[in-house]
Amino acid sequence: MQHVHHELKVYGGIKLFAGSGAPELSQKIADYLEQPLSGREVIEFPNENIFVKLSGSVRGQDVYVIQATSSPVHRNLMELLIMIQTLRLDSAARITAVVPYLCYGRSDKKDQPRVPITARLVADMLEVAGADRYMTLDPHAGQVQGFFSIPGDVLTASHLLISHINENVRANMHDPVVVSVDLGFAKKGRNYAADMDMPIAFIEKRRLGNDAKAEALTLIGDVKDRDVIIVDDEVDTGNSIAQAVNLVKQKGAREVYLVFVHAVFSSDGAERLASLPIKQIITTDTSPLSPEKMEYLKGRITVLSVASLLGEVIKRAHEGRSVGEMFNE
Repeated sequence: MQHVHHELKVYGGIKLFAGSGAPELSQKIADYLEQPLSGREVIEFPNENIFVKLSGSVRGQDVYVIQATSSPVHRNLMELLIMIQTLRLDSAARITAVVPYLCYGRSDKKDQPRVPITARLVADMLEVAGADRYMTLDPHAGQVQGFFSIPGDVLTASHLLISHINENVRANMHDPVVVSVDLGFAKKGRNYAADMDMPIAFIEKRRLGNDAKAEALTLIGDVKDRDVIIVDDEVDTGNSIAQAVNLVKQKGAREVYLVFVHAVFSSDGAERLASLPIKQIITTDTSPLSPEKMEYLKGRITVLSVASLLGEVIKRAHEGRSVGEMFNE
């Protein structure tokens, strides 16, 4: 008779490391947990090679690496991978990659011949580097979770956005309606509408080619003489959201609010949003916004922090407690 012995994994204390792509969010998470950020050196040599050195040992510790993978995407991703491997080689007991915004989330399937599934590649790279777990927020496609063989916490910041609207915006709105920016976001948009007890409308659009451009075609639902909340998971160049705003305005919408989790704002995205006839933008700090981009949207943008959400999930993961309890799940 064979006896199978399961090794009981015992972790030391929490160690937090900040990638250079997310210093402010990392500090807010550290403040929430009342834990210091651990020291490390990140050096980029003249040949663009990245070098990481830890200031102290992490042997046997429960380590969390907080890093943005927004612009500069490839530098931030490579730094994250190198930092994870450094921690693995220093014998960390468990390593969790905390990636508020996961890059390549749109490359989640072969929707045309001879193209990659880069989101799967990114998942493989994190595992090979040595990550034991991962955390991320609102991936563009839900199936990204299936690309990982390691456990993870795939969270949503919609609760923060909905609470802010209900507590600070709703009272001043006239007959509000939620508008999903496209049919791909319809299910999540319906959740927004249900949680805010509002009706919902949908924009039907068709993507053209591979150049990130899309054409908004039809509005399904009624927005005439109503305040509109356009919801999406992320805004990149702002082309799709601009078409959505213009379409609902053409259909008689009153004030327009934009609500989304990831403010990527590539290229001239911030400038494009600043030129739109919108009342307010409500987003989060999963992707750092430069002072220049914030200046474009001054007075019309509210950035909610996901630090307490991620901090609480880190705490619960370390203590082996349920994360679902936070959301009554």
